[in-house]
Amino acid sequence: MTACAIEDGTTTGDGGPAEPEPEPDPGGPAGVVTDGPTEGAPAGSTPAEGAPTQGAPTQGAPAAGAPAPEALVPAAETEADSPAETVLPAFTLTADGAYGARLTAAPVPGADTAWYAERWTLDGPEPYAVPLPTDQPEETEAQVVPLADGRVLIRRRVAERHTFSLLYPTGPGTGELLLGAVERDALALLPPSPDGVSAYALAVGEYSTELWRVAGGAGGPEHLADLPGRCSGGVWLDRAGRLLALDREPAGGGPVKTVAVDLGRGAEMTPLLQIAPDSDDRLLLADPDSGLLLIRSDAPGHDRLGWGVLGSCLPVRFPECLRLPDCSVEPFAVQPGQMLMPESCAVALRIDGAAGSWIGLWRPSGRRLHQLAAPGGWLAGSGVWSRDGVLKLPYADGDTACAVALLEMPEEAEFAGDVSGRQPSAPSGNPPVCTPVPLGQAPLVGRTTPD
Repeated sequence: MTACAIEDGTTTGDGGPAEPEPEPDPGGPAGVVTDGPTEGAPAGSTPAEGAPTQGAPTQGAPAAGAPAPEALVPAAETEADSPAETVLPAFTLTADGAYGARLTAAPVPGADTAWYAERWTLDGPEPYAVPLPTDQPEETEAQVVPLADGRVLIRRRVAERHTFSLLYPTGPGTGELLLGAVERDALALLPPSPDGVSAYALAVGEYSTELWRVAGGAGGPEHLADLPGRCSGGVWLDRAGRLLALDREPAGGGPVKTVAVDLGRGAEMTPLLQIAPDSDDRLLLADPDSGLLLIRSDAPGHDRLGWGVLGSCLPVRFPECLRLPDCSVEPFAVQPGQMLMPESCAVALRIDGAAGSWIGLWRPSGRRLHQLAAPGGWLAGSGVWSRDGVLKLPYADGDTACAVALLEMPEEAEFAGDVSGRQPSAPSGNPPVCTPVPLGQAPLVGRTTPD
């Protein structure tokens, strides 16, 4: 990436805007197309026209003046009168979206809630869930990660140890294969590896971070490397599960920068993202096919969501339409299969505001954010795009224990300009010199990057 930040229509080499920002649209936040809920996600917002669902009635747009379907009202508005089960917010999908896993529990009258792992199968004609309870209920701090073969890895805290097991259905019961344990104060699983069989975890210390492979190795948990600094996050940069991006804070303190860890070369660490020397730059999502990167940085002078292209020496851009006052915006899915066309990738974002959570749909070429209500009971922050641009959103409400809502990217007029990623979004003139960091071109096997 590069050592300067370019905002749409604004050069921000000095950490602040070079020209005034446009006035906000009276109908919603600046740069937002109000074809869905605007700031605050009011009830009555509708999904994209013709957006069907699996496992639930079709959620089409209501007639003019009709109330919004209950399944499309933000969760915060239905909580009081919906008998939905108690669900932890974390829901993890495999890299290809075929399986999902979560901790869940139905209310137990006269007793404490008993949590257990649950696996979702999402690649068949109809989604379905398989409960995976064991002899004892799970603690709420347990973590689950689905694997490509349908088994679910679970991390449990037992005294001063973290134990790892594989859970799988066996007729009426649940089979469990104990993998081993790691004795550390704190340890957290990383997002599922694209290879579908491996699972990794980080144990953050005061001056360094331990990287562990806890499933998919020759034996039990395997210590791979001690990485300097305090590492967090976790984004995969390729389809083979070899290149892992982590957000690293230096041991002595300092700005957070994203680094790449090459698991095929002994966990060799190299710089990946540096927008400005003193900015906190974090990688949120990456698409290995197109090279599209979704980034959060305070390089523009305040925390902003931006995008760039892996292997490009062009600046990171911070679209104004992704900046919503009083709302949190977080990307959670990128459309795959758009080889060499990062600007064409559809991106799904979770938007959190006073009224709850809803969906944002955006692509760099469109330069506008479409806001749509989420299905009731959406497992917020989870979803996966198909290659042809259909977004699958898993949800479970009081009437449906396992379902998937389907959304498509709304039609939009193409932007009249060059948004191919080969020209920065900045006013004409003399922008500041942008110098790429050493890993401006990550060694992704099998993917050709733009010149």
